[in-house]
Amino acid sequence: MSEFTHLNDRGEARMVDVTAKEVTVREARASGRVLVSAEVIGLLRGGGVPKGDAIAVARIAGIQAAKRTPDLVPLCHPIAIHAVDVDLSVEDDHVAISATVRTADRTGVEMEALTCVAVAGLALVDMVKAVDKGATISDVRVEHKSGGRSGTWQRAGN
Repeated sequence: MSEFTHLNDRGEARMVDVTAKEVTVREARASGRVLVSAEVIGLLRGGGVPKGDAIAVARIAGIQAAKRTPDLVPLCHPIAIHAVDVDLSVEDDHVAISATVRTADRTGVEMEALTCVAVAGLALVDMVKAVDKGATISDVRVEHKSGGRSGTWQRAGN
């Protein structure tokens, strides 16, 4: 790209005008991980962490975050979010988080999917921090997007 779309002719930040874009079905999938101790893995697989159902709290936090993305990311368009699916899977040394966000609108939902994963990770860390102060969010990234003028994109290796 020869010019930055989020800058006006004076080089100032601006929200891109998407009114002329076609409304299409758009989807984005993002993923991330929360690295946790063996003790946390045991609690998540067993009786739960002291604060309660950490997985359920993280899932709801992710859904809320997807809907609030324009409040957090300054140049992100407020669009109708039609579906948010959040999956958290307890693995041997981490909790894998995957989120899929869908809309029928004029701009994509990659930022909403990323925000969903990041905030689900933050909520999970908050739920387990009394047991594992070293819990770490990592690898938050877009895996797939579809819809719109640019079509479908898939991360290599997926």
